[in-house]
Amino acid sequence: MSVRLVLCLFLLFATLQPAAPAVASDAIQPKQKIILFNGTDLDGFTTWLRDTKTEDPRRVFRVTDGELHITGDGFGYLGTRERYGDYRLVAEYRWGKKTDGGKFVRNSGIMLHSVPEDGTYQGVWTSSIECQLAQGCVGDLIVIRGNDPSANPFPVSVAAEVEVAPDGKRHRWKEGGPPKMFPPTRGQLWWSRHDWDFQELIDTRGKDDVESPVGEWTRVECVCDGDRIEVTVNGHRVNRSERVNPAAGRILLQSEGFELFIRKLELHPLTPE
Repeated sequence: MSVRLVLCLFLLFATLQPAAPAVASDAIQPKQKIILFNGTDLDGFTTWLRDTKTEDPRRVFRVTDGELHITGDGFGYLGTRERYGDYRLVAEYRWGKKTDGGKFVRNSGIMLHSVPEDGTYQGVWTSSIECQLAQGCVGDLIVIRGNDPSANPFPVSVAAEVEVAPDGKRHRWKEGGPPKMFPPTRGQLWWSRHDWDFQELIDTRGKDDVESPVGEWTRVECVCDGDRIEVTVNGHRVNRSERVNPAAGRILLQSEGFELFIRKLELHPLTPE
């Protein structure tokens, strides 16, 4: 790629993007490893379900044999009480047996930089950037724009270098590709080898998937460095976004009808420990 082309892409990328905020002063920036899930209880977390709000009478979120167990019985999330910024999140998960009874892929996600209120998007989600865990889509990034306390859309956005699908409607991350903002670009930012032809049917795989088979552990790492997010799945770098807004917030684990187990959930500082 010529120097002139690189410069042109840089200038175009800059003009597409609003100024991204610095990490909020009240967000915790880890100086050493923080174990979010201690293997014993849900200390440090809150719950939210669409039907019961802050109560969890069905124990959708529980601890089973030392693992964080999300039964999938209801739409909602388990969220950290604290806000975090500038960290490397490490999560290891596997799918359980329960499904929602439908034909489409097992679905869940890790919601990053969640702010400010529970249930402000479709009565369930918060304003955040989701790292998708759905089969075939692990590492996709989704901009979720809920409302602020005044019922105005909360400004959530990311920018990325992309490759455009043959139909011109979908985008996946490609280093050195043309820059796009999400929004106004529609849809989600797919991971770098997300199969254009993947049908998203339960327990099927895309031809280049790097996630583990059903029942085995998959390791996802999300490096949140200022206004950047980089995602790695089982050691493969699969996605990267910049000019992320907001740049800090709570961390949420979704329940979307499918059983999920998590054995590790921890934060590491960006500098060597």
